[in-house]
Amino acid sequence: MDRILRATAGEYIKMAVISARDTVQRAREIHGCSPTAAAALGRTLCAASLLGESMKEENASLTIRVNGGGPIGSVVAVSDHEGCVRGYVDDPLVDPPRRADGKLNVGAAVGTDGLLTVSRDIGLKEPYIGSVELVSGEIAEDLTRYLLTSDQVASACALGVLVDTDRSIRAAGGFIVQLMPGAPEELIDKLEENIFLMDQLTTVLDEDGDEAVFAQVLKGFDYHLVSERAICYRCPCSRERVEQALSVIEPEELEEMIREDRDFDVDCQFCDRTYRIGADNLRRILTDRQEKIGQN
Repeated sequence: MDRILRATAGEYIKMAVISARDTVQRAREIHGCSPTAAAALGRTLCAASLLGESMKEENASLTIRVNGGGPIGSVVAVSDHEGCVRGYVDDPLVDPPRRADGKLNVGAAVGTDGLLTVSRDIGLKEPYIGSVELVSGEIAEDLTRYLLTSDQVASACALGVLVDTDRSIRAAGGFIVQLMPGAPEELIDKLEENIFLMDQLTTVLDEDGDEAVFAQVLKGFDYHLVSERAICYRCPCSRERVEQALSVIEPEELEEMIREDRDFDVDCQFCDRTYRIGADNLRRILTDRQEKIGQN
């Protein structure tokens, strides 16, 4: 089961771990991602889920957009307040040569000439938006910088996706550990040492499970699990939402579509659903739009 676990250690440390193999596998299948694109999208989905699930407001949503000028284009992930996510990449087929250490080269696919942007929508008139310049394009380092510079929270973040030889997702997940103000230097040093010495994240998730991530990062600390939440890949698209989107098209464009007298297929950007919109649907949408214009 894909889930987010949260723990505390004393009064200064908060940590969240996500395991999301099935979620990232679903995204890979929907978009037909190459291994590198799957890793880029999977890491971003995990990051969005961790941040989104921490939002307290019901019906809140959080969007992470990464665009570093690389061949993959934009990487987008959206989370609801329960940590369930959806996302896409502009070019899911991008798959640059691996790095010298044999790892997938997400940084080369994403690039570093651009921004990581986080948008939090809690139901107010305007969402809260924060951005940082990319430092590596590997997602985790960039998110760490965002949390420090934009949220002003001392944090460490790791994200990983392990792609099997058949291109299926073998493991996916990550963690964010945050320090509260006033944390002693020796505590910080110990935490940094643990993270430096820990096994590769995806290996831990694949071989030992998500709770083992806490054991390695918080080694030597008395920590307690405080919450667990199941998460998944979830897209809220519907025919009603598609028709609502069409309703903002200019009347002249709708009339032109009606004159073609054929069905139009509208594909959801986030999932594999296709909605067929016929001329009768368009006429009704146009009538409603004209009535609203007349009322204004």
